[in-house]
Amino acid sequence: MADDVKILQTNKKAYFNYEMLEDIEAGIALAGTEVKSLRQGRFSFADSYAKITGTGLMLVGFSIQPYDKGSIFNHQNDRDRRLLVHKQELRRLKRKVEEKGLTLVPTKVYLKGNLVKVQISLARGKAVHDKKDAIRERDLDRQAKREAKEYRF
Repeated sequence: MADDVKILQTNKKAYFNYEMLEDIEAGIALAGTEVKSLRQGRFSFADSYAKITGTGLMLVGFSIQPYDKGSIFNHQNDRDRRLLVHKQELRRLKRKVEEKGLTLVPTKVYLKGNLVKVQISLARGKAVHDKKDAIRERDLDRQAKREAKEYRF
């Protein structure tokens, strides 16, 4: 039986700045008001990344806005959040990050059933000329679509 997956947000900037090599699904440890804010889409990927610490995998720079109807017990919006992955997967990621100079970037936040999941991608930074090529390719695609649209009418 497949779980319902509802994508809350995708990190488009990460796909532009990095070349994605591998995707990992991770749970995220949240407070109650954080879940409610996430469901409303009130969060930001801006400059967020995942780092491996002695206690596990942490999500750094991921901002979740305070819940509107929260009380004095509302969450702190810019704290580091723990990501939930298996130990074997954590060891494997640590080896890859240390050996090859790769980084872990959050690329997607989604609901899987009632659970909030984060897709973490093992990524390599793109060079400037690769980014320029991506921009050039995107502009050419837009122009081709525009011309095709004109010829249809």
